[in-house]
Amino acid sequence: MSFCHRYEPVFSRRDFLAKTGLGLGTVALSRLLGGETVTPLPVTTPAGSPSLPHFAPKAKRVICLFQSGGPSHLDLFDDKPVLRARFNEDLPDSVRQGQRITGMVASQARLALQPTRWDFQPGGKCGMMVSDLLPHTRAIADEICLVRSMHTEAINHDPAITFLQTGSQLPGRPSLGAWIDYGLGRINENLPSFIVLVSVNKARAGQGLLARLWGSGFLPSQHQGVQFRGAGEPVPYLENPPGVTAERRRIMLDSLGELHRAHHAIAGDPEIETRISQYELAYRMQRSVPELMDLGGESAATLESYGPDVGTPGSFARNCLLARRMAERGVRFVQLYHRDWDHHGSLNEHLPHMARDTDQPAAALVRDLKQRGLLEDTLVIWAGEFGRTPYAQGDASREKFGRDHHGRAFSLWMAGGGIKPGLVHGATDDFGFNIVESPVHIHDLQATILHCLGIDHKRFTHLFQGRQFRLTDVHGEVVKKILA
Repeated sequence: MSFCHRYEPVFSRRDFLAKTGLGLGTVALSRLLGGETVTPLPVTTPAGSPSLPHFAPKAKRVICLFQSGGPSHLDLFDDKPVLRARFNEDLPDSVRQGQRITGMVASQARLALQPTRWDFQPGGKCGMMVSDLLPHTRAIADEICLVRSMHTEAINHDPAITFLQTGSQLPGRPSLGAWIDYGLGRINENLPSFIVLVSVNKARAGQGLLARLWGSGFLPSQHQGVQFRGAGEPVPYLENPPGVTAERRRIMLDSLGELHRAHHAIAGDPEIETRISQYELAYRMQRSVPELMDLGGESAATLESYGPDVGTPGSFARNCLLARRMAERGVRFVQLYHRDWDHHGSLNEHLPHMARDTDQPAAALVRDLKQRGLLEDTLVIWAGEFGRTPYAQGDASREKFGRDHHGRAFSLWMAGGGIKPGLVHGATDDFGFNIVESPVHIHDLQATILHCLGIDHKRFTHLFQGRQFRLTDVHGEVVKKILA
C-alpha cells in the first residue's frame, strides 16, 4: 500500500469551510470596503475568569421562585379600592387606550371590571399592603422589596416565560442561570452550579415547562441547568449499576477521558471538554447529592416552619428547603418552578390553593436564610411571567370569576443580596392596568440581578455568529432605587 492510501486527513472539506467561512467573509468585506481593516469585536472572558465580577458583589448566589402561569397581582399585592367601588362597570377607554388584548377576551361584548374578593392588611413596620391570601409573606414585609411596576412585552405564556428567563421572547438564547454560571463559575466543585427544581402540584399539573427555559443556548452546554427530580433518584442514572464499583467507574472515566482529550486535540470541539467535565462532575455527585437530599439532619422546628407539605417529595415546600441547602453548599443559581397560576376561570377557587402551597414555604426560606446569615449574600426572587387583567374573563361576579393575561403591569418581590428591604417600588393606576410610577421592564430586572452579582450587564457579552450578545440584548437599566 502506498503512502497516499495511509494518509488520514485531519479536516474534511466540510470542516474547512465551517472553520474558515467567517474569515473568508471578512476578507471579502474588507475588499468591498476599499481595503479598510475590520477590527474584530472583543471576546468575553471564560467562565469564572478573574476579571469577573466587574465590581464588588452584594450577592453570591440566586434563588428564583418562579410562579408559572401569571399570578394575579390584583388579588395578591396591588389592592385597588376603585375596582371595589366600580364592580361590573366597563373598563374605561381612557384606561385601555387601544392596547392589545388576547383573543380569549377579544370577542367579549364588554370588559367588566372585577375587584378582588380578598382583603388587604399592612405588614411589618413598613406597612406594606399584602392580601390575606399571603399572611406569611405579609409577615416578612420588612425583609422584602415589593415591585408593583413590572411590565413585559409578551402577552402569552411561552414567550413571556422565555422573555423573563432568557431576555428574548424567541427560543434559543441562554437562560439567566446559564449566563451567571458562565460569567462567575462554580463555587462548589461537587455540585452543579445551576440546579432546577419543578414542583409536583397537588391537584392540577398546570402548563408544561420546556427544558430550554434552563438551557445554555449558544453558550457551552456545561452551563445549562441540571434538573433534580422530585421523587425517586434526584438525577437519573447517577448511581453505578449493579456490579460496577467506584474503583471500576474511576478506571473507566480515566480511560474515556484520554480518548476524549485525544479527539479534542484533533477536532478542537469545545463540547468535548464539556463532556469530560460533566462526566467528572457526575462522579463527584455520587457522594454529594445523597447528602444534599437527605433532610434527616434538619431540626423539627425548621421542618415545621416550611409547612405541612415539606415531607412530600416534589412539593414546593420541600423544594424551598432544598434550595436553602443548595445555597449553603455553594450552588450559584437555584431555579424553582411552581405551575398552575393561570386562572382564566374559577380564580376564587384555585388561587387560594396556590397561595397556600407557596406562601409559607417562600416566607420560611427567607427567614431560614436570614437566621443562618445567608440572606445578605443570597438574592431571592418571587415572580411570574405577567399579571392578570382588572376586568373579568367572561362575566364579572362577586363569587366565581377569572382573569385574562396582563403584561402591562404586574408585581413581584425580591429579598436579600443587595436589595433594599421593606420597600414598595412603583405604582399602577386606580385599575391596576397601567403603570404610573417607576416602571420596571424585564430587561431592567435582569440588569439589576446581574448588578447585585457584581456584573455590569452592558459589558457582559458573548460573541456568537459575529455579534456580541448579552442577557439584556441592547436594553435594560439597573433599578438603583431598590438597591440597599
